[in-house]
Amino acid sequence: MNIHEYQAKDLYRQYGIATGEGYPALTVAEAVEAAKKLPGPVWVVKAQIHAGGRGKGKFKEADAGSAGGVRLAKSVAEVETFAKQMLGKTLVTLQTGDAGKQVNRLYIEQGSAIARELYLSMLVDRSTSRVAFIASTEGGMNIEEVAHETPEKIITFSVDPASGYSAFHGRKLALALGLEGDLASQMVKMGGNLYRMFVEKDMSLLEINPLVVTKDDKLVCLDGKINFDSNALFRQKEVVALRDLTEEDPAEIEASKHDLAYVKLDGTIGCLVNGAGLAMSTMDIIKLYGLEPANFLDVGGSASKEKVREAFKIILNDPNVNGILVNIFGGIMRCDIIAEGVVAAARELGVKVPLVVRLEGTNVELGKEIMAASGLKIVSADDLEDAAKKITAEVKKAA
Repeated sequence: MNIHEYQAKDLYRQYGIATGEGYPALTVAEAVEAAKKLPGPVWVVKAQIHAGGRGKGKFKEADAGSAGGVRLAKSVAEVETFAKQMLGKTLVTLQTGDAGKQVNRLYIEQGSAIARELYLSMLVDRSTSRVAFIASTEGGMNIEEVAHETPEKIITFSVDPASGYSAFHGRKLALALGLEGDLASQMVKMGGNLYRMFVEKDMSLLEINPLVVTKDDKLVCLDGKINFDSNALFRQKEVVALRDLTEEDPAEIEASKHDLAYVKLDGTIGCLVNGAGLAMSTMDIIKLYGLEPANFLDVGGSASKEKVREAFKIILNDPNVNGILVNIFGGIMRCDIIAEGVVAAARELGVKVPLVVRLEGTNVELGKEIMAASGLKIVSADDLEDAAKKITAEVKKAA
């Protein structure tokens, strides 16, 4: 789950992490009032969408001005102008894709006198099962470009959860960022607060780009991109309250209501699979046989007939879907239950696109009998390769 920059900065303040002063705004009037609360003489008007690269982004609408989604205003009147140009408009960045995202919220922030821009992020390093810090002196830039062109300017290290964060880690960060004296001391304290926030709030990613040194030698988090571990949201009620459904795909929202892991993709073959690894393999083999998956959909290890029906509904609501591949390995989940769910969904929803089902595991023969006796046009497959060949052939034939 993602949150907006202004929400991330509210979290910073709760943990004593230095950040810029500012206020969110949902309307032009609120943007003006926010600017009046701040001393000026410079304000920053920031579009709030769940995507990076806002400053270099472009709006689709002709009346949105030529600047990107982060603009410097030198008067309250200019804040008002920018707010009018940005609210309700569609911002396209490298991370949004061509469709872009509509700007429904702004963040009006006090301008900062910046001396240096740095980069700092934290993430869960699954190879070591630790929280890792990533630091670079090249703040304000696309970190992927830095990694490609000057990888030596990126320093990475992890924190042993048994011992936790210590001043040593903070000094290591200060060294990596070229901070000395009081700035190094600020980094030691800030690093500890960031680590505590990251762990206590069950974050999976925290990116601060830029982390700035101001002209009066203060270390300030000027941005905040945060992702939370969805599996831990059951114990993070305050975090869940920050969720902005307007930033999420409607199909993904519907899937979450039924405990389905769903991500929409750009292809034409809908996938219904149990298990994330099996789902990835299914998508890979579809690509191998020349077509593209329309989604990632994991129904989990103990799906009911009702859950399978809801999964079918979500897949069929995508107009790009020209075929469906069901790939189930029955362990805890019995193949006959899946077969009953597939048959019920196909009947109820009137599935008109090619449907190929591969079942393996507990009660597999019974599952195949249920599908064969249904009288529906369900193609049974012996294994994953056979399933991929059949669904791609059916879709190509129907095209």
